[in-house]
Amino acid sequence: MVQDHKQVRSRKVPFAKIAYETFGYDQLRPGQQEALQAVFSGHDTLAVLPTGSGKSFIYQCAGHLLKGATVVVSPLIALQRDQVENIEELNIGNAALINSVERDVEASTILEDLEEGDLEFLFLAPEQFNNAETLERLCQIQPSLFVIDEAHCISEWGHDFRPEYLRLGSIIEELGHPRVLALTATAAPPVREEILERLHMQDTKVIVQGFDRPNIWLGVERFQDERTKKKALVERVQENAKPGIIYAATRKHTEEVAEALQAVGIKAAFYHAGMKGEKRTQVQSDFMEDRVEVIVATTAFGMGVDKPNVRFVYHYDISDSVDSYYQEIGRAGRDGEAARAILFYSPKDLNIRYFLSGRSSVDAEEVELVAETIQEQPGPITTKELSEALHLSQTKTMQILTALEELNVIETLSTGEVVANPEYISHHQAIEEAIHIDEARRQHDRSRIEMIRGYAELHDCQREYMLNYFGEVFEGPCQNCANCDAGIVTTNTPVEQQPFPINSRVRHTSWGPGLVMRYEEDKIIVLFDEVGYKALSLTVVQENNLLESLVSA
Repeated sequence: MVQDHKQVRSRKVPFAKIAYETFGYDQLRPGQQEALQAVFSGHDTLAVLPTGSGKSFIYQCAGHLLKGATVVVSPLIALQRDQVENIEELNIGNAALINSVERDVEASTILEDLEEGDLEFLFLAPEQFNNAETLERLCQIQPSLFVIDEAHCISEWGHDFRPEYLRLGSIIEELGHPRVLALTATAAPPVREEILERLHMQDTKVIVQGFDRPNIWLGVERFQDERTKKKALVERVQENAKPGIIYAATRKHTEEVAEALQAVGIKAAFYHAGMKGEKRTQVQSDFMEDRVEVIVATTAFGMGVDKPNVRFVYHYDISDSVDSYYQEIGRAGRDGEAARAILFYSPKDLNIRYFLSGRSSVDAEEVELVAETIQEQPGPITTKELSEALHLSQTKTMQILTALEELNVIETLSTGEVVANPEYISHHQAIEEAIHIDEARRQHDRSRIEMIRGYAELHDCQREYMLNYFGEVFEGPCQNCANCDAGIVTTNTPVEQQPFPINSRVRHTSWGPGLVMRYEEDKIIVLFDEVGYKALSLTVVQENNLLESLVSA
């Protein structure tokens, strides 16, 4: 049932005026007006906006204007604290956060303030819904707006999947389905679809703002050995204006590269999850305050970091996907000034990515064991209890549970516990299908690595490749990437000679339905629902009628 606060508003809200007078914006940024209008027209809204485009303003403004409480789900405590401080500085309503650090009595006081209307914004991580009292009291409060920041974390096809996000759809229903606002900086078409589905979004408006960051110069440098690569990286850092960020795949690499930079007099520091929390906080603070010129980090650094004057983002190791790479380089040049993004690529670095992204496959016996155990339970059971009882890792247990839930064998409750679906009797067929789902995901993971490899080895406009990946039609040359500068951009298939338009749905005779992503030379790149990204010979496709057009989904 749709609640009163979701009724369509007919009045026109002067968002630009509010942005200027209350938030200090000279003007609204692209996508903000559309997203706010969608929310105020009663729609659940997914806003996919580039890094640094002001996504937090959207929920701050909406929460400030809408009657009722605003709940914001965010993955990082540090990011939550920053947002609470920002809201207090703007004086747009009281804000607080509940996390694992607060005592129960403090959390109870915060919820009381929310109930009494003394608090407008509540920030929490998805794990906080495990607390039955927190969930029960939020159900009584019935917030008017439910915000999911970094919404791509809910997608298993995405680059930063977090299992704890999977239950948010159930939480939303438990709360009576308040208006939903999902925000992310990077979401390729299949990730967007999964966000909408998993969050149970209704009457949805999807706002996708252009992904192009024209002020960032894109480049790839190729190497055959580690020594030469590291030497070139140090030289580029010396040449380039600073501050800058360097991403590496392993903790060891962050430390080695930071040491090499320090040896030539550059104020560099490393950052990774293996460091103590206080040390990580200090390094981040030093970088933000320009006491450190270059931070060398794993992907543990970056989410929620807003430093406008970053002049370069270099990658010492290749990212696990184009999604990750785009989000990471998006931390450069947020002030609109020129910035550089260079991937230092060695083909053997792909081995690291295949290893780090590889998930162990599940087998029939494990799926059957999990399904039977849940069905035999007298009541709900937690993922932790299940993994401990069956001696399976929580990661593998979650893989199996996700597949079983997709097949309606089990249900995930808003508490995070799982229970057997009483309407599902036989799970023998589900076992086979669950294994198929797991294999399809692993194929998709491998295909995403192949897509970032395609970017690294591209003889075409690098910006065009990047934008096409995100479903944005762009015909190079862009004249601001290494390949355009070198004049090695190939002539792609003209639009009038493309048998299937970019972003159109097609079906392959063996691989089933997919989405046309881009053309390059005699190739057509298709993202298939089952097997991920594939590059097909356009000539072979046409001569053998391997693809047929489908009605757009």
